[in-house]
Amino acid sequence: MKQNILHAEKFIKGLITLTGLPYKKVQQYIKGNNPFNILEHPHIIEPNAKQLEKIGLLNEFIASYNILKIYESNEKITFNSSTLAGQYFLALLGGMKDKERFMVAFLDSGNNIIETKTMSEGSVGQTAVYPREILKYALACDCTSMILAHNHPGGSQNFSPEDKSLTQRFVDIFHPLEIKILDHIVVGGTSFSSMAEKGDLPRHCRDKANYEVIALVELTAEEKKRGRVMRSR
Repeated sequence: MKQNILHAEKFIKGLITLTGLPYKKVQQYIKGNNPFNILEHPHIIEPNAKQLEKIGLLNEFIASYNILKIYESNEKITFNSSTLAGQYFLALLGGMKDKERFMVAFLDSGNNIIETKTMSEGSVGQTAVYPREILKYALACDCTSMILAHNHPGGSQNFSPEDKSLTQRFVDIFHPLEIKILDHIVVGGTSFSSMAEKGDLPRHCRDKANYEVIALVELTAEEKKRGRVMRSR
């Protein structure tokens, strides 16, 4: 117990030093709340613009550190399983509860990462995905395959119908160009799901390529409940 208190105090001291948040404000908040909320939901403590920017940089640093720890013995990051891909994106997206982020890993013929990019970032339950932008990056880096990933700020690891529809849209666009969609990872809280592992990943085109903007929406529990009620009527 004493060790937990000691580490918590060190965490808070480091957080205040690195972000410039007022000591009294942080101490008052953590009396009845989890201090990690300040990183995961920075707006709850009402930081100013500079403090918010520093919290964002701190979160990016933590994500980068997690990635380097996972792959510190490898010169290249290679995805040879859904588990490795899931762990990679969990390190980048895990615990992100204040926004929805859509990312793509562009891979070479050996499934090594050429580049991983955040392609869009939205609000808590919605982000807009731009297929033309992703196509531009895919062609520029001459990738042979891609892995899609996004987070559900609400914590769900289930793929929504919208998630599956989006994945099919990408197969329709990239399959004719001989660029494979190897997986779609969804991160919720501290865990992840793989569409390929679940057997839900589309393998073939169903329609012609559609480059219109895609709205990726995560429904709240109440909205899902209302939807079930409406379908049962």
